[in-house]
Amino acid sequence: YMAAPAMQQPSFLLANLKMDSTTKPFLQCCQELVKVIDDYPSKELHLIFPWLVESVFGSLDGVIMGWNLRFLQACSNEYNIVMDFLNPSGPMMKLVYKLQAEEYKYEIPVSFLPGPVKVSIQEGVLPDCPLLNNKLHFPLSGLQTLSLALNPFEYYMFMFASSLITPKVTMLSWQHVSSLDSAYFVLVDTYLKYFLPTEGSVPPSPFTYKRGSSTYFLIPLAPSVPFAGYGIHSTSLLKRHISHQPSVTADPAAQEIWRSEALLQVFVEMWLHHYSLEMYQKLQSPQVKEPFTPTEEHVLVVRLLVKHLHAFSCSLKPEQVSSSAHSHTSPLEELKRVVVQRFVQQKLYVFLQHCFGHWPLDASFRVVAWVGYIQPWRYTGEKTNPQTDQNKGVPEKWSLFVQENLLMYTKLFQGFLNRVVRTDLVNVKNALMVFRVAKVFAQPNLSEIIQKGEQLFLEPEHVLHHRQHRCFLTPGHGGSFLSARQPVVTDGVFRVKSHVYGLEGQDCQYKQMFGTELRSTVLKLIQIIDQARQTAKKISDQSVEVAANNSFMSWFGMGSPDLNYTFNGGEVDDTGACVKTHEFLERSLDYLCQIFRLNAGQLSQLMATLGSGQDDGNSKQLPDCVQGENGLILTDLGRMQVINGLRRFEIEYQGDPALQPIRSYENAILVRLFFKISSLVNERFGGHMDALCSRPDFLGQLGRHYLASPEAMADGRRRSPETRLTVERNRRPRLSLRMLASYRTLLMLLLLYLFGALFSFGPMSSTLLILTGGFAYGLLSCPVWR
Repeated sequence: YMAAPAMQQPSFLLANLKMDSTTKPFLQCCQELVKVIDDYPSKELHLIFPWLVESVFGSLDGVIMGWNLRFLQACSNEYNIVMDFLNPSGPMMKLVYKLQAEEYKYEIPVSFLPGPVKVSIQEGVLPDCPLLNNKLHFPLSGLQTLSLALNPFEYYMFMFASSLITPKVTMLSWQHVSSLDSAYFVLVDTYLKYFLPTEGSVPPSPFTYKRGSSTYFLIPLAPSVPFAGYGIHSTSLLKRHISHQPSVTADPAAQEIWRSEALLQVFVEMWLHHYSLEMYQKLQSPQVKEPFTPTEEHVLVVRLLVKHLHAFSCSLKPEQVSSSAHSHTSPLEELKRVVVQRFVQQKLYVFLQHCFGHWPLDASFRVVAWVGYIQPWRYTGEKTNPQTDQNKGVPEKWSLFVQENLLMYTKLFQGFLNRVVRTDLVNVKNALMVFRVAKVFAQPNLSEIIQKGEQLFLEPEHVLHHRQHRCFLTPGHGGSFLSARQPVVTDGVFRVKSHVYGLEGQDCQYKQMFGTELRSTVLKLIQIIDQARQTAKKISDQSVEVAANNSFMSWFGMGSPDLNYTFNGGEVDDTGACVKTHEFLERSLDYLCQIFRLNAGQLSQLMATLGSGQDDGNSKQLPDCVQGENGLILTDLGRMQVINGLRRFEIEYQGDPALQPIRSYENAILVRLFFKISSLVNERFGGHMDALCSRPDFLGQLGRHYLASPEAMADGRRRSPETRLTVERNRRPRLSLRMLASYRTLLMLLLLYLFGALFSFGPMSSTLLILTGGFAYGLLSCPVWR
């Protein structure tokens, strides 16, 4: 194993630079750094390099903030200075190349590696990652204090990639900056275009490397594991470490792209490899705590990486695509051919599965880099019109890509459906998200290609046992992606099964995208979308009426001053036109019918079935719920109806009617007085009231009419959920005199007394007549006569 580095001597240059960084302006510090990099020898620069990298990107533990590249915007004065300094052809990279020529090493503690890699190393197993080959430093204290010895370029890119995922204490004013305009995002894009160019080759380094400074292309490939043997135990750490010693022969042509492969390895490991396949399977259970939660900024950078890798791969020359030309390709062309499948696919799939299962149910899910990955034909460099491109469909040559990424289409689409049925589709951003996904899968030929891939997977397996020696040689079971050529697998059945079993395991239960079970889910989604469309249409029509009324009343200075009162239900679609929510949902319905081959008759029948279960007052209908011990409980369908505003409970008072808040049409003194009188009567004669109301004869009917609460008389009318205790309390017979405290009742009694005075009736006679009339009215309205 590697020996421990010698004790470093103190550097006066480092001490001076540290002091200047705290006392001098930023521009002056950068200018002095440029001069130091140009003038000083590698021996001195070697001592300041770790401090300088940490000062720029921050420390791995998040204590040192660095230059805050993630929050540095173009409007800042330091932006251009930083970009010039960190440019691939700038002073910082010149320092990296200068140190790279001398084979200096810099240590990274294993504890700062992604979770699966760290756990694997601490358990004594070398992870399947070429980045770690021959770079582990074994201390005498044991495996818990392991570290990686990286060359300057690897160390620089490691610190750069880590700064994206390292938690840092940020200022409140930085929380609302745009991630797409930050210096960090622009630098990622710049590094990808420079080291993974779509045109030309990687610019050579200005310095000459010594032999063996980079070993990506030197490491021989070990035999791979086919899908039938997926999940076997890895070899021990010491054996793997010895077996990966670099050979003495090197392909000079491969020296051109070792930086490209190193950069890609670092980005993929640090940004995607946070969930192992075993961890992904455990995370299906809600009891397992999430080991890592990506941020929106993190996902945006991953999306940028995926898009560029597709563009990089699609820039492969047509004559190099065929297998007969593989032996004559340059290393860069070979990298283009294998980059997506062997660098990204497995780690991105597990990463996306985690996002689908744990991302919040809001419109921010649009940033997840899923739709971009499953459309590599968009990055071929051909300029096309979105309208004509949609009609042209997916070329047949991409069927191989779809087969090798079948789960990216089918399994993740099912996960998307599970999210959509729980999402507020009346929200225009969510409606736009559904529209875009449906539009992608509705491209001509795509559903047929996916269905053909599923049919290949469902082929019988008895013929595959004789082909298990024909396996994929992945970087997961070897070193470089660019070593000796592997045999080409032409059997589509074997290809699809290897892909599915390799990602999901041999015991996976595959659910067909075009099977009966998922079809029922799609039909349910169509109903939800149609309900949300109707709700959005009503809201849109109401907003138009409100806007028209405000426009008319504004002539008289009486318009609504609240600009937020109107409903802004528009969003820009892919063509740049402003489209409202219900229009997005209508188009989504059309696309779903195209994908799953639903004709107009089936859709009309489905909508008719949906409409038959609804009355004209749909907004007044209760959400779907079941009766529980403590009242009504919403079902999943009921929650969806409440979320989308399709149905609702009518909120009303459910306590003791006598304890309701005093209304404006009631006299507060009389309300309190009559409540005390009623309470005394109910407390004294409550037992007699119960006995009277429990009688089955005429007197019982009359007692229940006068003494029972109005809520008890409304049989089956339940507008909102209430507990069993509330129901029982409201059904107890009691006397309530609160109606006599109403100003309306008092006015009516006053008029009756005045009317009696006109006919020479005294107060007692009028009172007796009023009571007699009220009793007669009660007799006539009693249920016994109905």
